[in-house]
Amino acid sequence: MAETPKYHPAFAITNVKSLIPITLDTAGMYHSWAALFKVLCRVHDLTYHIIPPTEATELAAYEKSKMADLAYWKRLNAVVLNWIYGSISHILLTAILLKDDTAQGAWARLESMFQDNKAARASHLEQELVDLDFENFTSIDDYCNHIKSLSDRLADVDAPIPDTRLTLKLTAGLPEAYAGTVDFIQNQEPLPSFESCRLSIEISGTDHQTPSC
Repeated sequence: MAETPKYHPAFAITNVKSLIPITLDTAGMYHSWAALFKVLCRVHDLTYHIIPPTEATELAAYEKSKMADLAYWKRLNAVVLNWIYGSISHILLTAILLKDDTAQGAWARLESMFQDNKAARASHLEQELVDLDFENFTSIDDYCNHIKSLSDRLADVDAPIPDTRLTLKLTAGLPEAYAGTVDFIQNQEPLPSFESCRLSIEISGTDHQTPSC
Protein backbone atom coordinates (compact mmCIF):
# COMPACT_ATOMS: atom_id res chain seq x y z
CA MET A 1 0.00 0.00 0.00
CA ALA A 2 1.42 3.36 -1.06
CA GLU A 3 2.31 5.78 1.70
CA THR A 4 0.02 8.80 1.96
CA PRO A 5 1.93 11.99 1.03
CA LYS A 6 2.54 14.39 3.90
CA TYR A 7 0.18 17.35 4.11
CA HIS A 8 1.14 20.95 4.85
CA PRO A 9 -1.28 23.91 5.05
CA ALA A 10 0.86 25.77 2.51
CA PHE A 11 -0.21 23.25 -0.13
CA ALA A 12 -3.76 24.62 0.11
CA ILE A 13 -2.82 28.20 -0.86
CA THR A 14 -3.87 28.69 -4.48
CA ASN A 15 -4.10 32.49 -4.61
CA VAL A 16 -1.04 34.09 -3.04
CA LYS A 17 -2.19 37.56 -4.09
CA SER A 18 -4.97 37.37 -1.51
CA LEU A 19 -2.25 37.12 1.16
CA ILE A 20 0.35 39.40 -0.47
CA PRO A 21 -1.70 42.26 -1.99
CA ILE A 22 1.39 44.01 -3.37
CA THR A 23 2.69 42.91 -6.78
CA LEU A 24 6.41 43.61 -6.85
CA ASP A 25 7.55 45.38 -10.01
CA THR A 26 10.47 47.44 -11.26
CA ALA A 27 8.96 50.62 -9.80
CA GLY A 28 9.94 49.50 -6.33
CA MET A 29 8.00 48.58 -3.16
CA TYR A 30 10.52 45.80 -2.47
CA HIS A 31 10.65 46.64 1.24
CA SER A 32 6.87 46.30 1.64
CA TRP A 33 6.62 43.23 -0.57
CA ALA A 34 9.46 41.45 1.23
CA ALA A 35 7.94 42.23 4.64
CA LEU A 36 4.60 40.71 3.62
CA PHE A 37 6.30 37.70 2.03
CA LYS A 38 8.33 37.00 5.17
CA VAL A 39 5.17 37.14 7.29
CA LEU A 40 3.53 34.54 5.05
CA CYS A 41 6.60 32.31 5.34
CA ARG A 42 6.68 32.69 9.14
CA VAL A 43 3.01 31.77 9.42
CA HIS A 44 3.73 28.46 7.68
CA ASP A 45 7.19 27.93 9.23
CA LEU A 46 8.88 28.12 5.82
CA THR A 47 11.26 31.06 6.30
CA TYR A 48 14.35 28.86 5.95
CA HIS A 49 13.34 28.12 2.36
CA ILE A 50 14.21 31.73 1.45
CA ILE A 51 16.67 32.67 4.21
CA PRO A 52 18.51 29.63 5.62
CA PRO A 53 19.81 29.82 9.20
CA THR A 54 23.32 31.16 9.69
CA GLU A 55 24.00 29.73 13.14
CA ALA A 56 25.86 26.42 12.78
CA THR A 57 23.65 24.35 15.08
CA GLU A 58 20.43 25.60 13.51
CA LEU A 59 21.81 25.09 10.00
CA ALA A 60 22.83 21.52 10.79
CA ALA A 61 19.38 20.77 12.22
CA TYR A 62 17.73 22.29 9.16
CA GLU A 63 19.88 20.28 6.74
CA LYS A 64 19.19 17.08 8.70
CA SER A 65 15.44 17.70 8.58
CA LYS A 66 15.66 18.49 4.88
CA MET A 67 17.55 15.31 4.00
CA ALA A 68 15.27 13.16 6.17
CA ASP A 69 12.52 13.64 3.58
CA LEU A 70 14.00 15.40 0.58
CA ALA A 71 10.95 14.85 -1.62
CA TYR A 72 8.73 16.59 0.95
CA TRP A 73 11.23 19.47 1.27
CA LYS A 74 11.28 19.88 -2.52
CA ARG A 75 7.49 20.09 -2.62
CA LEU A 76 7.46 22.79 0.06
CA ASN A 77 10.29 24.65 -1.66
CA ALA A 78 8.33 24.59 -4.90
CA VAL A 79 5.33 26.05 -3.06
CA VAL A 80 7.40 28.99 -1.76
CA LEU A 81 8.98 29.45 -5.19
CA ASN A 82 5.50 29.54 -6.70
CA TRP A 83 4.51 32.22 -4.17
CA ILE A 84 7.43 34.34 -5.37
CA TYR A 85 6.51 33.84 -9.02
CA GLY A 86 2.85 34.64 -8.29
CA SER A 87 3.51 37.91 -6.48
CA ILE A 88 5.91 39.66 -8.88
CA SER A 89 5.42 41.32 -12.26
CA HIS A 90 5.92 39.55 -15.57
CA ILE A 91 9.05 41.63 -16.23
CA LEU A 92 10.65 40.57 -12.94
CA LEU A 93 9.55 36.98 -13.42
CA THR A 94 11.28 36.89 -16.80
CA ALA A 95 14.41 38.43 -15.27
CA ILE A 96 14.81 35.88 -12.46
CA LEU A 97 13.34 32.72 -13.98
CA LEU A 98 15.77 29.79 -14.06
CA LYS A 99 15.28 26.09 -14.76
CA ASP A 100 15.23 23.90 -11.64
CA ASP A 101 15.48 26.95 -9.38
CA THR A 102 14.99 27.06 -5.61
CA ALA A 103 13.05 29.57 -3.53
CA GLN A 104 16.30 30.72 -1.92
CA GLY A 105 17.89 31.35 -5.33
CA ALA A 106 14.95 33.35 -6.66
CA TRP A 107 14.72 35.34 -3.42
CA ALA A 108 18.43 36.19 -3.52
CA ARG A 109 18.28 37.40 -7.13
CA LEU A 110 15.30 39.62 -6.41
CA GLU A 111 17.04 41.05 -3.36
CA SER A 112 20.14 41.76 -5.42
CA MET A 113 18.12 43.55 -8.11
CA PHE A 114 16.67 45.97 -5.59
CA GLN A 115 19.50 46.26 -3.08
CA ASP A 116 22.57 46.61 -5.32
CA ASN A 117 23.84 50.10 -6.24
CA LYS A 118 21.98 51.55 -3.26
CA ALA A 119 23.79 54.89 -3.29
CA ALA A 120 22.97 55.61 -6.94
CA ARG A 121 19.35 54.52 -6.52
CA ALA A 122 18.96 56.63 -3.37
CA SER A 123 20.40 59.70 -5.10
CA HIS A 124 18.00 59.31 -8.03
CA LEU A 125 14.97 58.86 -5.76
CA GLU A 126 15.99 61.79 -3.54
CA GLN A 127 16.12 64.05 -6.59
CA GLU A 128 12.74 62.79 -7.76
CA LEU A 129 11.28 63.67 -4.37
CA VAL A 130 12.79 67.16 -4.49
CA ASP A 131 11.45 67.75 -8.02
CA LEU A 132 7.95 66.48 -7.23
CA ASP A 133 5.35 69.04 -8.31
CA PHE A 134 1.68 68.88 -7.37
CA GLU A 135 0.72 70.32 -10.76
CA ASN A 136 1.80 67.05 -12.39
CA PHE A 137 -0.89 65.10 -10.54
CA THR A 138 -4.62 64.90 -11.09
CA SER A 139 -5.61 64.69 -7.43
CA ILE A 140 -4.42 65.08 -3.86
CA ASP A 141 -4.67 61.32 -3.47
CA ASP A 142 -2.31 60.67 -6.40
CA TYR A 143 0.15 63.25 -5.06
CA CYS A 144 0.15 61.69 -1.59
CA ASN A 145 0.46 58.17 -2.96
CA HIS A 146 3.50 59.15 -5.01
CA ILE A 147 5.23 60.76 -2.04
CA LYS A 148 4.57 57.63 0.02
CA SER A 149 5.82 55.42 -2.83
CA LEU A 150 9.08 57.38 -3.06
CA SER A 151 9.47 57.13 0.71
CA ASP A 152 9.02 53.35 0.61
CA ARG A 153 11.47 52.99 -2.26
CA LEU A 154 14.07 55.07 -0.41
CA ALA A 155 13.61 52.80 2.60
CA ASP A 156 14.29 49.87 0.28
CA VAL A 157 17.80 51.22 -0.37
CA ASP A 158 18.49 52.07 3.28
CA ALA A 159 17.83 55.79 2.86
CA PRO A 160 14.64 56.32 4.90
CA ILE A 161 13.02 59.75 4.92
CA PRO A 162 12.02 61.30 8.28
CA ASP A 163 8.27 61.65 8.70
CA THR A 164 8.61 65.40 9.30
CA ARG A 165 10.22 65.83 5.89
CA LEU A 166 7.37 63.95 4.24
CA THR A 167 4.89 66.24 5.98
CA LEU A 168 6.74 69.34 4.76
CA LYS A 169 6.97 67.94 1.24
CA LEU A 170 3.27 67.14 1.27
CA THR A 171 2.31 70.67 2.24
CA ALA A 172 4.76 72.42 -0.08
CA GLY A 173 3.48 73.57 -3.44
CA LEU A 174 -0.21 72.90 -2.84
CA PRO A 175 -2.71 75.19 -4.61
CA GLU A 176 -3.93 78.39 -2.99
CA ALA A 177 -7.18 76.66 -2.05
CA TYR A 178 -5.26 74.73 0.61
CA ALA A 179 -3.40 77.75 2.05
CA GLY A 180 -5.35 77.78 5.30
CA THR A 181 -4.83 74.08 5.85
CA VAL A 182 -1.11 74.32 5.07
CA ASP A 183 -0.61 77.23 7.49
CA PHE A 184 -2.48 75.34 10.21
CA ILE A 185 -0.29 72.26 9.74
CA GLN A 186 3.05 74.03 9.45
CA ASN A 187 2.44 76.12 12.58
CA GLN A 188 1.97 73.08 14.79
CA GLU A 189 4.80 71.87 17.00
CA PRO A 190 5.72 69.14 16.66
CA LEU A 191 4.55 68.70 13.09
CA PRO A 192 1.74 66.18 12.64
CA SER A 193 2.55 62.86 11.00
CA PHE A 194 2.44 62.45 7.24
CA GLU A 195 -0.63 60.22 7.36
CA SER A 196 -2.46 62.58 9.72
CA CYS A 197 -1.82 65.56 7.47
CA ARG A 198 -2.70 63.60 4.36
CA LEU A 199 -6.12 62.89 5.84
CA SER A 200 -6.56 66.52 6.88
CA ILE A 201 -5.66 67.82 3.43
CA GLU A 202 -7.97 65.34 1.73
CA ILE A 203 -10.82 66.38 4.03
CA SER A 204 -10.03 70.03 3.37
CA GLY A 205 -10.29 69.37 -0.34
CA THR A 206 -13.83 68.05 0.02
CA ASP A 207 -15.43 70.41 2.52
CA HIS A 208 -13.01 73.40 2.59
CA GLN A 209 -12.95 73.38 6.39
CA THR A 210 -9.79 73.99 8.41
CA PRO A 211 -8.96 70.53 9.79
CA SER A 212 -7.46 69.41 13.02
CA CYS A 213 -4.43 67.12 12.66
